[in-house]
Amino acid sequence: MANIRLRYPVYTLDQTPLLPAGTILSEKSLHSLVRANERRPYKLRTLFSHGTIKKVVFHFIRQPPYRIIFADNKQNTKLLNLLDRVLVVSPILESLDYFRQYDFYTYRHILIVLALTTLICQDLVVDYQELMQEIAAGAMHDIGKICVPMQILKKSSPLTQTERAILEHHAAAGFVLLCYYHQDSQHLAAIMARDHHERKDGSGYPLGILLNDPMVEIVAVCDVYDALISPRPYRQTSYDNRTALEEITVMAEEGAISWEVVQALVAHNRKSKPHYTDCLVSKEKRGKPPDESVYGIIVPDTNGSLDEI
Repeated sequence: MANIRLRYPVYTLDQTPLLPAGTILSEKSLHSLVRANERRPYKLRTLFSHGTIKKVVFHFIRQPPYRIIFADNKQNTKLLNLLDRVLVVSPILESLDYFRQYDFYTYRHILIVLALTTLICQDLVVDYQELMQEIAAGAMHDIGKICVPMQILKKSSPLTQTERAILEHHAAAGFVLLCYYHQDSQHLAAIMARDHHERKDGSGYPLGILLNDPMVEIVAVCDVYDALISPRPYRQTSYDNRTALEEITVMAEEGAISWEVVQALVAHNRKSKPHYTDCLVSKEKRGKPPDESVYGIIVPDTNGSLDEI
């Protein structure tokens, strides 16, 4: 795999610089990053014992349209019991607190993707109970957004070329941060943060690789789905659930994301809850995307540089 060259700096929540712009994320630079933090052990804490996170997750999954997916109370009890076992390092909890205060969409999105990923993994991952720590790593996929200015995250008008590049920096930034916090350049949480915007057909970023990691593919689909059906600054209304499912079905048909994961997600949206292998996914498009969305619209820069943040 090619190495990423950072276009922008990476820093921690308290503004401690980790790597400057221009750094190539090679084995050598990542080894140095990890070694620099080896003598600073972070406390492991249960995610659900932090603040009101457990209560908040349960609240989120009971709201439309998620209450359809999470309609089975027995399933929800099992899900919450699995998540009760998840341990995270303290800087991740501090980052969640930051998002809860300053960017509630990202806070909600992280926790919803955690719940969705855990649910879908029960269908697709044989030994999911033994892999709960790795599965929960997917919830940390957007931690790199602490390196993105809030005025970009919350912008309601089209992004400029510079702003889009800074926003996309969150994938590489999250990779660096999680390598540093976990003191491991191969940690699954870091890889998920780096690759969750990659696509199976090579159309994603930051490297444009052909995504072929089942765990990351689950996170990637859950990430897209929640982004479609959730309120965003760049559109006044969300996709309705039917249209969102149609959109990800098209993406799967075109080879961008996993068909198997989409099939499992559609199955959970059915009241009858069929096994995903028995779920027939309609390819008919009857939904209508919301009007006035500026997502994907990039306007030229009027000033500033792509190499400044």
